[in-house]
Amino acid sequence: MNHMPLPTGTLAFIGGGNMGRSLIGGLIARGIPPERIAVTDPSADVRDGLVADFGIRANADAANTVRDAALVLLAVKPQVMRDVCQSLAPCLPAHAVAVSIAAGITSAQLDTWLGGGRAVVRAMPNTPALLGVGATGLYANSATHSDQRVLADAVMSAVGIGVWLDDETQMDTVTALSGSGPAYFFLLAEAMQAAAVAMGLPESAARALAAQTCLGAGRMLMESGEDAATLRRRVTSPGGTTQAALESFQRDEFAAIVERAIHAAKLRGAALSTQAGN
Repeated sequence: MNHMPLPTGTLAFIGGGNMGRSLIGGLIARGIPPERIAVTDPSADVRDGLVADFGIRANADAANTVRDAALVLLAVKPQVMRDVCQSLAPCLPAHAVAVSIAAGITSAQLDTWLGGGRAVVRAMPNTPALLGVGATGLYANSATHSDQRVLADAVMSAVGIGVWLDDETQMDTVTALSGSGPAYFFLLAEAMQAAAVAMGLPESAARALAAQTCLGAGRMLMESGEDAATLRRRVTSPGGTTQAALESFQRDEFAAIVERAIHAAKLRGAALSTQAGN
């Protein structure tokens, strides 16, 4: 078991949904004592479930949850982030770092809503964090000191990898790439499976083969040390079946389709910030 250092104070979660639950589970697995983790959520069922599964502290009062926090993880929807932050501002400890996983909301907005002069980290995880294999982009504002950055990194790395950015404007691209990316992957797998079924393959066989193919390809990309282009070329024999499929993709401008989709997601992330206000 890998133990992560924890400063004085608790790790407080505002929101105990899927991502909050995943992070809590990852932290427990890393050796964090359950009594050092606190969560607030409007749903009594969510709170009771987290207490039963992890033995952490939970209540409906956010002020009590954050009062002695070293880190506050804001796991709420972008649409309610301003109200949540403004309600926390009077009771948030001065030394605490606030970590937001809401798409589109800037560190400046968060800092303003939390009263100003706050250490703020933006984090964009993705749903594979539910299995401990997430990918998270991170950005820290100028008020965040090195110990707070290390703590935020440790929390997000409990469920996968973390990649730090120096330019906050790149966070919308991270959201479009890895934050939304699992859905693109599932769409491709769904289309592959449907095509095989249309050609007569039994649905159960098509699903199993598509899923295992995606798993194997992902592991090769992570573990081989080679980039995607090299691996693609290695599996493409001249004049073979793979080349025929790739040429079909190219005729349909597959790369341009993907670029337009990611650009659309990036624009939507920027729009969420505008809609949230100042």
